[in-house]
Amino acid sequence: MDTKRLILFIALSFSILFFWQKYMEERYPQSKTASAVATAASASAPGSAASATANAAAPAETSGLAKGQRVTVTTDLFRAEIDANGGDLRHVELLKIGATHDRNKPFVLLQDSGDHTYVAQTGLLGEGMPTHKSLFTAAQTSYKLADGQNEVVVRLEAPGPNGVKIAKIYTFKRDQYLVDVKYEIVNGGSAPLSTSAYYRLVRDGKVENPGMFGTHTFTGPALFTQEDKFQKVDFEKIRKGEAKFRPSANNGWIAMIQHYFVSGWIFSPHNGEPACRPNDCRFEMKALPDNLYSVGAIIDLPQIAAGAKFERTVPIFVGPQESHRLEAVAPGFDLVKDYGMFKIFSAPLFAVLEFIHGLVGNWGWSIIIVTLLLKAAFFPLASASYRSMAKMRLLAPRMEELKKRHGEDRVKFQQAVMEMYKTEKVNPLGGCLPMLVQIPVFIGFYWMLLAAVELRQAPWAFWIHDLSVPDPLYILPLIMAISMYVQTMLSPPPPDPMQAKMMKWMPVMFSVFFFFFPAGLVLYWVVNNILSIIQQYVITKKIENEAKAARNS
Repeated sequence: MDTKRLILFIALSFSILFFWQKYMEERYPQSKTASAVATAASASAPGSAASATANAAAPAETSGLAKGQRVTVTTDLFRAEIDANGGDLRHVELLKIGATHDRNKPFVLLQDSGDHTYVAQTGLLGEGMPTHKSLFTAAQTSYKLADGQNEVVVRLEAPGPNGVKIAKIYTFKRDQYLVDVKYEIVNGGSAPLSTSAYYRLVRDGKVENPGMFGTHTFTGPALFTQEDKFQKVDFEKIRKGEAKFRPSANNGWIAMIQHYFVSGWIFSPHNGEPACRPNDCRFEMKALPDNLYSVGAIIDLPQIAAGAKFERTVPIFVGPQESHRLEAVAPGFDLVKDYGMFKIFSAPLFAVLEFIHGLVGNWGWSIIIVTLLLKAAFFPLASASYRSMAKMRLLAPRMEELKKRHGEDRVKFQQAVMEMYKTEKVNPLGGCLPMLVQIPVFIGFYWMLLAAVELRQAPWAFWIHDLSVPDPLYILPLIMAISMYVQTMLSPPPPDPMQAKMMKWMPVMFSVFFFFFPAGLVLYWVVNNILSIIQQYVITKKIENEAKAARNS
């Protein structure tokens, strides 16, 4: 095996792993559509009576969120709080998802207390219409999804101008993280009513860093339309006014992404009815005081005749990035699960992993089974490579003789070695193929495990209680180091003494990385190495026995 090439392959793989984020930040946010500044301008440009009156009456932004009486809602998945000020969704606990540092407590996704702000707001634009700063009333302050119920409805009411009555209605459904938010507008006045509705997420710019060695999953806004597909927008670009995205559409969604979780307003057709007509949805992203960011959309509603009633529902998803749920929300919503540039490997690997988990019910054993399947798929290629390595191992004594014969003349030595390879029909690069094949799979597995909330706090067996974090006892990394050392013993020794020493130390150096990798990833690599050792040992012994038989014949 050419050790220099092996080292180069390993270094290259980790370089890709460490620095892919910069590439993605440069690639994904870019679009040839209008910028965020242009979006704001288009929202206030003349075009319809609704836009003009709505933007003229838009509430001014101030720091801090006014707090009032809370309406609590408890379902099988949520404990949510709606504030009477604005009727906003201010606090959401995910009852079936454990907190990061205490799995016995529910994970809090939305909140407006402490040092973190992350809320969902809606409002109506136009003179006298209720915004996210208006006071709403509810019939009661506590709602609970009872046994046998499929949904719980929370109705909030606020007065409008000239006899207009407005209700904001939240519908929480059993076993769903998708919440319907409906505006019910009754025009009790004598003149037609023109208004617009806005839906937005407000979050601070704090960014998590769950990865290692500088890698991290994306935190920030994301936008999807059928025209431009999926776009991620960096907080810093919004702050600088450099964010670029499509200013208007009649479909899609807008979301806030963080590691494992997402919230998003869905403007794709819902229950067979589009949320907005062509060019009625105007997307916006803007920076607010106190390091807050607002992302959302303004929708021009049809004119409501005097005495008429109008209803419009826009759902919001608030929950974990579980693949089967994301796919059911809206087209492209599953893209919030951040596999990065290795999605081509990560997505199918997770699909197979999820299928197997459905059969065995344990993510750790599922990883082991997937490893067995991958090993079986690559068995012929690995066998050819191990045969090449075994033949090179047999040539090691002859290589030492050539080295002594040619002394310090490296050119003649290399020529003699290549002639020997040609005569013996040995490919010196053949032994590198297993590493080449496994590098993209390894990186794909890494990003799959990093993005998969399904593996978050998922136990395997014994001392492994969370496959998404490093092994707490470092047993798997130690086994990994031993298995790598055994593999070096089965590999042909490099002709250069310095390279030989490096090969002996490489398992130790390489295993250091695995002390910080998720236990699920190390489990995959350990099982893969053990299977490789067995396969390589059997093939090596077979080649050695064949060579011994040939010499004795």
